[in-house]
Amino acid sequence: MARTPTDQLSPADQQRRRALRTMKAVALGALLAMAVVFAIAFSLQEQVPWLGYVRAAAEGGMVGALADWFAVTALFRHPLGLPIPHTAIIPKRKDEIGRTLGEFVETEFLRGEVVRTKLAATRISRRAGEWLRQPEHAARVGSEASAIAAGVLRALSDDDVREVIEELAREHVLVPEWGPPVGGWLERVIEAGAHHGAVDLAAETIENWLSANRVAFEGLVSRRLPAWVPKIAQRLVDDTVYNEAVKFVAAVRADPDHPARHAIDGYLERLAHNLQTDPATIGRLEDAKSAVFDSPRVRELAAQAWGTAKSGLLAALDDPDSGLRHRLTDALADIGERLVTDAALQKRADGWVTEAAVFLVDRYRHDIASIITDTVERWDPEETTEKIELMVGRDLQYIRLNGTIVGALAGLVIYTIARAIWG
Repeated sequence: MARTPTDQLSPADQQRRRALRTMKAVALGALLAMAVVFAIAFSLQEQVPWLGYVRAAAEGGMVGALADWFAVTALFRHPLGLPIPHTAIIPKRKDEIGRTLGEFVETEFLRGEVVRTKLAATRISRRAGEWLRQPEHAARVGSEASAIAAGVLRALSDDDVREVIEELAREHVLVPEWGPPVGGWLERVIEAGAHHGAVDLAAETIENWLSANRVAFEGLVSRRLPAWVPKIAQRLVDDTVYNEAVKFVAAVRADPDHPARHAIDGYLERLAHNLQTDPATIGRLEDAKSAVFDSPRVRELAAQAWGTAKSGLLAALDDPDSGLRHRLTDALADIGERLVTDAALQKRADGWVTEAAVFLVDRYRHDIASIITDTVERWDPEETTEKIELMVGRDLQYIRLNGTIVGALAGLVIYTIARAIWG
């Protein structure tokens, strides 16, 4: 099997490869040591009888070392390159191992009760609150959230957003009939007397305008008089009209019970009633609404609204010193503080997180576990084998070393028992 060049391995894998080679050398050294001891003891056991025990131990150690070498090697490749059945298990059964691992994770780890128990003991909300209430952490979260929001805004198609705004405006503004709702609203305003302030404001505005626009009354009536009327009479008529207008507006402002106010109340009451019951009045309001919010104007309004909102939001999101960013940071820090100090909020937040996690696990645990299966299936068999060998191979070499020792002890015990029985 081709090996990955060392310079292409991560530092951790390079260290694992060095450790694996070291342990392989140790295990091989133990086997060679047993072979040397066996050769010496076998050749001298006739002259030195007690060397028979040493030979038996060395013989058992070699058998144990070779057997465990074969078992460890068979996991990753064919021993000595021979296609012996049931060897090179990992590369041959890689996909099956991945499916088995995925099923194990799905059935043993991705279960609602396991997730619930773990999250219940974790106190996620308090830990999150302790981290989030630190100003630098809140600022970091706010910065990341702002970057994400700005990216989403820039990715949105302006034409699509304008179409959505236009459709919403048409659906919720243009299509519904305005007459009855407006009439009902106006009726409640009149019953509460809330329109009196508007009447006072209108009277005050008219009075201020009259005071500032005296010349507007010059010739207002006199130009319609016969030519033979003296000029002084014409000016007197204009002055009289102006003074009467000023007096009338002042009287309306000063007298809450002025007839003009009652006339306005009566007009508004009739208008509110007609807007709810009179088809002609309702129709005129609908015609006026359509004239104001016709399609080109709605599209232009949507474009202006979106353009203004988008540019303003992007400027605020991109500026670390903007009011929006400061308020976002303060809000996040406040949430963190409350998560630490408010036990009731902690309990609710932990409950939300737990229930959400349990729901996701119960609903999508097969899809989550399939990530393991699909990932293992995409791996190259040789690379997979090498990765696994680097992860666990060093520990497996201890099996070879232990097999050498255990085999030596077993050989010694068996030889001793045989000598004790048969001499």
